[in-house]
Amino acid sequence: MKKKKLGLVPKLIIAIILGILVGQMRFLPEGVLRLPVTFSSIFSTFLSFIIPLMILGFVVVGISDLTEGAGKLLGMTTVLAYGSTLTAGILSYLMASAFFPSFIGESLVEKISGSGEGLSTLFSIPLSPLLDVTGAIVFSFVMGVGISALKSKGSGKYLYGFFKEFSEIISKVLSTIIIPFLPVYIFGNFLNLSYSGSVFSILSIFWKVFLLIIALHLLYVGFMFFVAGGVSGKNPWMLLKNQIPGYVTAVGTQSSAATIPVNVECARKNGVSKEIREFVVPLCATIHLAGSIITITSCVTAVLLIYDLPHGISLMATFIATLGVAMVAAPGAPGGAIMSALPFLTLVGIDPTGTMGQLLITLYLTQDSFGTAANVSGDNALAILVETFHKKSLLKEGKTISEVEAV
Repeated sequence: MKKKKLGLVPKLIIAIILGILVGQMRFLPEGVLRLPVTFSSIFSTFLSFIIPLMILGFVVVGISDLTEGAGKLLGMTTVLAYGSTLTAGILSYLMASAFFPSFIGESLVEKISGSGEGLSTLFSIPLSPLLDVTGAIVFSFVMGVGISALKSKGSGKYLYGFFKEFSEIISKVLSTIIIPFLPVYIFGNFLNLSYSGSVFSILSIFWKVFLLIIALHLLYVGFMFFVAGGVSGKNPWMLLKNQIPGYVTAVGTQSSAATIPVNVECARKNGVSKEIREFVVPLCATIHLAGSIITITSCVTAVLLIYDLPHGISLMATFIATLGVAMVAAPGAPGGAIMSALPFLTLVGIDPTGTMGQLLITLYLTQDSFGTAANVSGDNALAILVETFHKKSLLKEGKTISEVEAV
């Protein structure tokens, strides 16, 4: 019999609980308490080194891949997916800025900022990134667009192949080092927060943020299917019912990629043609991340409020617009979206390797499965919209109704 592996979220919850308990054990020698804090510091340094390489590995390939496919159909799907992701991000920010201040007040902010000092590390390892984040972003966009242009002329395959294989190496680093050691990293972080005395104030915020994010996920998925039903003339309640297996599978797997087979079947039940569902669903599993951006935007806003940092609409809109493109790089592994988003946290003044970055990762990963479920559910709503708009486009081009129905 195969042993059942403990998932990432349960490991994170255990790490948080243990970190809080151990941080309160003042009878332990300080050197013992500083060990996991030292590991977290070294892990953070390594993360700083990897982040620009993640940008190069994922964004170059993501942009290059986006320009391949079925012409007008690809363009339509990409515009709808990006528009949905942006809409979800803006709604998330509006929800967070409206509700979060009611339980993240000035007194709580002062209490967190006025907590005692944390533990220092035993030692540190100097490791500087090969590129800064801004340089990596600009280089990635230039290379991605350039490779795309070369591919349209029948060349660029070697350059594309290099970045594709480089992307696979970075994915391997994520799956074998970053993701597996995240619980240890979080353990050290929460041990330090517990030792300094700020952890309980932060936890009093966690559960409220969690509930509001889940509620917005469900509301947004419902909104998408009602729009899809209204445009296509289909019953939105039936569309939502048919999507339940895909939603539940995504909650369990925490991976859009792993849910594709089930999601394609959900699209079939919703009456989406074979050609459209087999094109749109796998593509949107990569480029449509409405659920993830809801979670990330809400968590970022919460962290900015906790540390009393600027969080205006212009700042967050820039972050959301950038993130909508950057998360195309998200691998199909649990936590892929937040890993792809880390390099861009500097846009809102968050150090991805500092305490705020660690807190954000923890907040996000405890809700990752629900964000993924919202992502894949939205994919099928988009498939219905794409098929409807595609048929209308064909009718405008002079196709007969029978020819359009045959698509």
